[in-house]
Amino acid sequence: MHGAADARGRHRRLRPTAGHGAARIAATLPESVLLEHSRLRAWIEPDRLLPGAYQLIVDGTPQSHVNTLDPTDLTYEYVRRMAHVIDLMRPPGLALTAVHLGAGALTLPRYVEATRPGSRQQVIELEERLVELVRQSLPWHPASIRVRYGDARATLGRLPAGLRGTADLVVVDVFRGARTPAHVTSREFYAEVKTLLAQGGVVLVNVADGPPLRFARAQAATVQSVFTAACALAENSVLKGRRFGNIVIAASDAALPLAGLPRLLASGAYPAKAVVGAEFARFAAAPVTTDSNAVPSPEPGHLFGG
Repeated sequence: MHGAADARGRHRRLRPTAGHGAARIAATLPESVLLEHSRLRAWIEPDRLLPGAYQLIVDGTPQSHVNTLDPTDLTYEYVRRMAHVIDLMRPPGLALTAVHLGAGALTLPRYVEATRPGSRQQVIELEERLVELVRQSLPWHPASIRVRYGDARATLGRLPAGLRGTADLVVVDVFRGARTPAHVTSREFYAEVKTLLAQGGVVLVNVADGPPLRFARAQAATVQSVFTAACALAENSVLKGRRFGNIVIAASDAALPLAGLPRLLASGAYPAKAVVGAEFARFAAAPVTTDSNAVPSPEPGHLFGG
């Protein structure tokens, strides 16, 4: 499944409460689907503030936001930061070959298709019922985005041989509910991801963590151990460990497309920064995660006792 975040890139849980919000959620639940593998419930509800926009909710956690009238309108800040990198990595409008690990409501694949028509995109998603829910409620052009079902890591090894070494972009945004499974956080996993990349290709990883950022720092160290260049994109309050949020790690074996990125990051509703060079090395001064010591990302509520 796709990453979980609110409009600031911050995890939040939707719990039934008294009043209008509870009635809205309760009215949606009968139309939810039970996901086969995670055994969590998923549903789609309209954005009350934005006509034509919808949220995918899994187990009470927002997973994706889609504006069906304008796929380039990205509400979640961490998704917008990923889009900034995608915009800068190749000349505008040039089609890409992309692999997305984790589907959600296909927010980023829709964005890539809208901004780079004709892109060749593969989406890998474990939960077939989730994709069918999204397909029925928020359909997309079937010829431009292909979905494969299966575990993200296991399916990597079954992708067509012709795809290896051809991906301009790989997005790693795998969540089970509000947590990233351990087996897609290790050095061995990222080494497998690396085999997909074309020369100059970029990997974007969505990491969710809170104070004291042990998981995020370990992920930065792990990605850095596999790729030549890496950086992190996030709000200062998240980077300083003041609150739970999303940190995007970008990596490549070539120079990252950083020209113009600070200006784009600073222009958002919640300004962010790019952590690069020596600052990133300090942030990534943590043990590398391997298959032998990998753990899931932390549960947001656990960090705050909720």
